[in-house]
Amino acid sequence: MIKKYKKLVLICCLFSICVVGLGAYTRLSDAGLGCPDWPGCYGFLSVPHHEIHAEVVAENFPGMVIETAKAWKEMIHRYFAGALGLFILCIAVWAAYINKRELTPLRLPIFLVLLVIFQATLGMLTVTMQLQPLIVMGHLLGGFAIFSLTGLLYLRLTAQSIPGGDAGARRFQGLCLISLWVLIIQIALGGWLAANYAAPHCADLPLCGPDSLVRFSFSDVFHLPLEHSNYEYGVLSADSRMSIHLLHRIWAVITSAVLLITLFQLWRNCYSRKIKDCALTVLIALGAQLSLGVLLIIWQFPLSIALAHNIMAAFLLLSVVRLCYYVKSRC
Repeated sequence: MIKKYKKLVLICCLFSICVVGLGAYTRLSDAGLGCPDWPGCYGFLSVPHHEIHAEVVAENFPGMVIETAKAWKEMIHRYFAGALGLFILCIAVWAAYINKRELTPLRLPIFLVLLVIFQATLGMLTVTMQLQPLIVMGHLLGGFAIFSLTGLLYLRLTAQSIPGGDAGARRFQGLCLISLWVLIIQIALGGWLAANYAAPHCADLPLCGPDSLVRFSFSDVFHLPLEHSNYEYGVLSADSRMSIHLLHRIWAVITSAVLLITLFQLWRNCYSRKIKDCALTVLIALGAQLSLGVLLIIWQFPLSIALAHNIMAAFLLLSVVRLCYYVKSRC
């Protein structure tokens, strides 16, 4: 029974990255308001397509035109997100059933159920509050959290302790956790950038133009627009969006430096092959993410590269979570 449970957790983890990717694709293709209501679409469980549906839409949503392609992107994302919620509920119920006999983690699956409920609430608010940036950023972080925590649950079920521990790596538990939080801040800044449609407002390298440092303002970065009825395509000024993008790049340099210092210290001081493999995985994911970020600017923000940049950020987060787990719990 425990083997089947482990397989279910692994499938759920893989399914969650699909949901993260679909969410990113929906956002990047400007389909976040493809359906103006929630959880259905114009009052239906799928995208309206019959003439009688059009009459109901015209009556209940006057003046709105159904953009079928955008609506289907949004609804497919919702279908997958709903299925993920059922997966996680099954995991929690199964964990409660076998917990006493198999000593499987129980609190983490229960927390995941609560997180899914919160994530669904954010999904509803994303639509009803017309893509309010703070809600959109929170929704993105929630998806990343579900992916990384299902990955952590699978690690807790399958990971084996390092024989004899690794005293060399154990000394850097704090540094690993700092690296994790620095990365989470960077992902949050990326979510804030995407929620405010700030990517095209910094199309140069390495800065956003010759006067970008002069135009940069922290107050513009953290300005929270609340007075608008619709936030699609962004409402902040060009300078504000440029500042958001520039801070994301600056923090990317800081994040890379912190991660590289952490990986160097672990590689130099630890002797466990497992820790070294975890560190190498983080290094590869970091290199891929930085390369995608540069290509995103050089090629002027193609959708495919932007989507890959989002998904790779999730894998980078999971790789750092995995590294922290082995250093803290298995050494």
